[in-house]
Amino acid sequence: MSTFKFSPMILAVPLYFVLFLWIVYWFELKFGVSFNKYGILPRDFMGLRGIVFGPFIHKDVNHLYNNSVPLFLFMLSLWFFYRDVALKIFIYGMICLGFLTWLIGRKSYHIGASGVVYMLFSFIFFSGIFRKYYRLIAVSLAIIFLYGSMVWYILPIEENVSWEGHLSGFLVGLVFAWIFRNEGPQRNQFSWEIEEGEVEEGDERYWEIDPSSENFTPNK
Repeated sequence: MSTFKFSPMILAVPLYFVLFLWIVYWFELKFGVSFNKYGILPRDFMGLRGIVFGPFIHKDVNHLYNNSVPLFLFMLSLWFFYRDVALKIFIYGMICLGFLTWLIGRKSYHIGASGVVYMLFSFIFFSGIFRKYYRLIAVSLAIIFLYGSMVWYILPIEENVSWEGHLSGFLVGLVFAWIFRNEGPQRNQFSWEIEEGEVEEGDERYWEIDPSSENFTPNK
């Protein structure tokens, strides 16, 4: 039976990550420098460094603020519900969406953590659907209710917005939700859903143990 327990790490990881984004922006303002050239520059060899550095660079305080709130919430959800695969999803996801942006993006520097936001949004939403786990589906529905309008920004509807990065993040999150659908929290499988011969000898599922048996222990 899947359990969800809170730990300090679940809060610390998204908090420190978002805090680091603000420190980078403060450094730019304090010393009058711009890190924009370290963003993703599509189909340029040096532009590949933006896959690593791009998510930490923001154009202005509004850009940073608009990314910080959903990024914190989605990272918090990822580490709480999918802690077993959270780090893997986060790191591999950033690399994949960055590379896809490098392939399909316009010839301009693509900066900001919005691609990561879209990747997490997509992963958490579709992961709950694919796993058919009612708790995770509830999270998915809450996300679409709060941030469903984000979907429009995977289309080129606003100038100077990296819709290619948004689209890349959304697609990577969808693919990762399918690839990792059997890792992390899973819904309980009931006896009538198991095909004959699927249960191996010695497999003690709680619905197969006789409640009158001395070995019976109820789930908490």
